[in-house]
Amino acid sequence: MAYVGIQTQILRNNRNTTLLLLAFPVLLLAMVYVFLYFINKDKTQVGPAFVTAVPFVLAGTAIWFAIAYFSHTSLIRMATGAQPLERREHMRVYNLVENLCISQGMPMPKVYLIEDDSLNAYASGINEASYAVTLSRGIINKMNDAELEGVIAHELTHIRNRDVRLLIISIVFVGIFAFLAQIAMRNLFYAGGRRRDKEDNSGVIIIVAIAVTAIAYLISLLLRFGISRRREYMADAGAAEMTRNPLALASALRKISEDPYIEAVRNQDVAQLFIDHPSAEDKSSFSLESLFATHPPIDKRIKALEAF
Repeated sequence: MAYVGIQTQILRNNRNTTLLLLAFPVLLLAMVYVFLYFINKDKTQVGPAFVTAVPFVLAGTAIWFAIAYFSHTSLIRMATGAQPLERREHMRVYNLVENLCISQGMPMPKVYLIEDDSLNAYASGINEASYAVTLSRGIINKMNDAELEGVIAHELTHIRNRDVRLLIISIVFVGIFAFLAQIAMRNLFYAGGRRRDKEDNSGVIIIVAIAVTAIAYLISLLLRFGISRRREYMADAGAAEMTRNPLALASALRKISEDPYIEAVRNQDVAQLFIDHPSAEDKSSFSLESLFATHPPIDKRIKALEAF
């Protein structure tokens, strides 16, 4: 993999964040227009109906995004079961985080703990006030200082590269599309359960609902996959550069791959934040989810670190 500088990666992530923020309302409005086009028999009414719907769609999206933006930290903590890590009880962890931040001139992020004996970690946040590194109990207890330092450096690199900001915004938008998919499915079952006659256009509504559902699901997959898996390689490289010890992170990844499952994590969008996917499913088997996997195979990451 060609080396990409930190500033280049930051610029790329900032650019992708901006594009995502601009593309989402465009896609959403396009879906609304298509829906109105198919459910209106009088096509001359599509334009006026769309113009009327635009402010409501944009206002609803803005409110949703604002709520998610300001409450994402608590929402992610709820989804992962994370709790604040007490400094006086975990001086070892805080010293590792603090020393790495001092060496990089970074503000100290918040540190959280997941009470789970499995091994995993993630970074989150949109700005300096919300940046956080979260570690499982297992990863703290089962790794030596060099390995744990490599994991923390990996997560700090995600923060420094602005990966976490891009991921959080993508999670918010995917959540909106998922909500639209649920509405479409409810309309599908509702329309399908009614008695229809020749004058009833519920058949068209069913087809449109199915199409909206499929599009929303596809967009959620593309957004998830579009936040390139390259970011994990970049974070690994950044951690190796930060600690000067790529083999320690390789050893940590090897341990993590043996038991990454975090019981509290059910949401696939939140799962993409972790250093390795915290799922119990067999990752070696082929599936649609594996095709659009947000994490590269961990053995390839280990090989890259060993050749660093």
